[in-house]
Amino acid sequence: MSCLTEIDDPRKPSNGTLHDFREILVIMIAAVLSDSDTVEDIAFWARKKEAWLRRFLVLKNGIPSEETFLRILRALDPKQFEAAFRRWVGGVVGALNDDAALSGTIAIDGKTVRGSGSGGESAIHMVSAFATDLGLVLGQEKVAAKSNELTAIPELLDALSIKGLLVSIDAMGCQKSIAKQIVAKKGDYLLMVKGNQPKLLEAIETAFIDQHAVESVDHEYLVERSHGRTVGQIASVLPAKGIVDPAEWPKCTTIGHIDSIRVIGDKESGLERRYYISSRALSAEELAAAVRAHWGVENRLHWVLDVSFGEDASTLCKDNAPQNLSLLRKIALNIIRADKTDTSKASLRLKRKGAAWDDDVRENMLGLRSIC
Repeated sequence: MSCLTEIDDPRKPSNGTLHDFREILVIMIAAVLSDSDTVEDIAFWARKKEAWLRRFLVLKNGIPSEETFLRILRALDPKQFEAAFRRWVGGVVGALNDDAALSGTIAIDGKTVRGSGSGGESAIHMVSAFATDLGLVLGQEKVAAKSNELTAIPELLDALSIKGLLVSIDAMGCQKSIAKQIVAKKGDYLLMVKGNQPKLLEAIETAFIDQHAVESVDHEYLVERSHGRTVGQIASVLPAKGIVDPAEWPKCTTIGHIDSIRVIGDKESGLERRYYISSRALSAEELAAAVRAHWGVENRLHWVLDVSFGEDASTLCKDNAPQNLSLLRKIALNIIRADKTDTSKASLRLKRKGAAWDDDVRENMLGLRSIC
């Protein structure tokens, strides 16, 4: 609530507002946590749980209508909502684990909210920062219309505290300005290198081909088997000195590549090779672990938002509603991941249902205290 008080009510007082703005936000957070994926779900859940909500909220004029929830989502300033979210999650990270707050990897990756496109408008694309060790979303930034992730990544980085952290970004974010921004904020970068940086890519490829350099390559071999799929990887690293220009890529210390082959059933993929640069002195083992953590965002964040929260099925497309509802989902996801009262190994989907069905479970997750 202390974070939510810093968000301005977008409604005009002259309209005679019936419902407290921050109570509306709390209801929406509790509802999304409790397996409500649409505005209709949120309003229906709130009506059914009015007696429970009154243990914590005043609700002077009862439960808001579905139309009121929708108006708030459309009008709410997403920048203010995002800033409040970052302040809240910063406290969550510190409370969970002081060591984890100072170490680990932040993966920055984008996802399109497919159902948000309508009437000729493109679906919104959100870039998120994900703490891979804790499984928490640290922030999000909407990609501007007719633009790409390159406009959103610097804004997201600017809003985050990344001191001492390794920030991993795919090839889209392999830009000199982004590397400089991360180093200036006392973080380290791990950037995938592709054809959008042809000179850099050629220099790294040549270094690994050169027979004299190969003798000093550090290798790490890994084979993983799960769900009928086998993935074999070889990670290799070299010192970046003499290969990468530190004036263009500040403090670049390590270059690396990862070779991957996937076998699904009796079908084998071709060899895939990906190149990387990093300002941190990484061993081959550490490079492999950081890259696995980055690609884990697909399963631990994007897949969860789609399957457990129905994000791609959402048809909200007006004004700020898609962006704000996306952040509500991430708040609920963080609450579940941060909950230490539940020691069960239930899936995230079942934990949401547990919050929907059991008032005590929901209270513990939210850390609520009765006003009665």
